[in-house]
Order: sequence, then structure tokens, then C-alpha cells
Amino acid sequence: MRKIDIACIIDDDPIFVFGAKKIMKFGNFCNSFMVFHNGEEALNNLRPIILSNSRVPDIILLDLNMPVMDGWQFLDEFIKIPSQKEILIYIVTSSIDPEDVERAKSYGHINNYLVKPISIEELQKILNE
Repeated sequence: MRKIDIACIIDDDPIFVFGAKKIMKFGNFCNSFMVFHNGEEALNNLRPIILSNSRVPDIILLDLNMPVMDGWQFLDEFIKIPSQKEILIYIVTSSIDPEDVERAKSYGHINNYLVKPISIEELQKILNE
């Protein structure tokens, strides 16, 4: 089974971040993490990494509801950054609103919409995709 090199978590909930990292470590999901607490922080840090093509994350787990810049605002700006590497984006949110699910489908860059909490089984499915 393959393993992700760098996973990026963009979420303002420290409990979710802690739990997600524990599950990823336990499930041998990735080698390292990047964690950002809102979309603006993520964008400001990821843009230069992607443009220089150095240590680009393989996957982003993105929350929708965050302060400063939410997940939708992040996506709107992130998709404008030219990347040499495909970055898988999974929305991981507590929102079960059908409008959010449909809106996520309108972005061609979203791989899936997962409702919190995430499980080892869901991470294994991501690895197998």
C-alpha cells in the first residue's frame, strides 16, 4: 500500500487537528504534516511552496468553516496557483448541508467531501484511490 509523503490539514479546531494527526500516524498514512489554522495562513504559506515546487503536499484536508478566510475563500484563491504537481483536496467538515455538498462538486479540484470525524477506514480509501 502506498503512503502519502506530505499531508496538509487546514482546520481551526485543535481537537480535530490533534485527532486527525493521531489517526494518520496510527494508520501509517503519511510521512509528515503541514497544519494551518485558517485559509489565509494556508494560502500565504502554500503559495511560495507550490510556486517553487518544493515540499508540495500530496493531499489537503480542508475545513469549510474557519475564521479569517474560510474553506470556500481558500479554494477560490488556491485554484489560481499554477502547480506542477497534482494536489488532492478533500473537504473535511462538520457540515451536512446539501448546498455545501453541491457547491463542493462544482469545484473540479475536490476529490471528495467527508463529514467529520474521519476514520482510519476513510483514510485507507484515500490511499487506495
